[in-house]
Amino acid sequence: MKIYTRKGDKGRTSIIGGRVDKDDTRVEAYGTVDEANCFVGQAMTEMDPELFRDVLADLEKIQHELFDCGGDLANGTDNREPKLKIESVEYLERKIDQLTEEAPKLERFILPGGTKPAASIHIARTVTRRAERLVVKLLKADTETPEVALQYLNRLSDYFFALARVINFRMNIKDVEYVRSAIVFKEEKRKEEKE
Repeated sequence: MKIYTRKGDKGRTSIIGGRVDKDDTRVEAYGTVDEANCFVGQAMTEMDPELFRDVLADLEKIQHELFDCGGDLANGTDNREPKLKIESVEYLERKIDQLTEEAPKLERFILPGGTKPAASIHIARTVTRRAERLVVKLLKADTETPEVALQYLNRLSDYFFALARVINFRMNIKDVEYVRSAIVFKEEKRKEEKE
């Protein structure tokens, strides 16, 4: 099987339901999801398999879900049931809560970075946010796009933020607080004051 087809040489590509320009919002959206998936893969190669056994299992699950999300976004028709389900969003919410409990308390904004895998996850987070913005744009123009894709990407970027902090924590690297940040995570502050 040949990898190249020459069909895209004029700046058009195939989606489910027809052909569109390669800079079409739908193509930008699922291409950006693919980009986020690549950074997840990079982060996984940088993680100690023993220290991050639980995380690696979740990230592999997420990689499959990102493929599902990309496929759903590539569908320009309403003839197919979305592969991505609300259960995946709910699973991320539970994981975010667990990761938030594991990481040190947070009051201020932090700088992305610390360890290599945390930095890669921060990149995945920002690329996921870009994908989310593109899906918002797509939803405004196209009612065929499943809304669960937007919900999933929104939660996933939050998951990546929480995960990056836990990665640094497990590797004994402190997050670097943004020096001009006010106390922005007030809920955590109120909880601590009550305890």
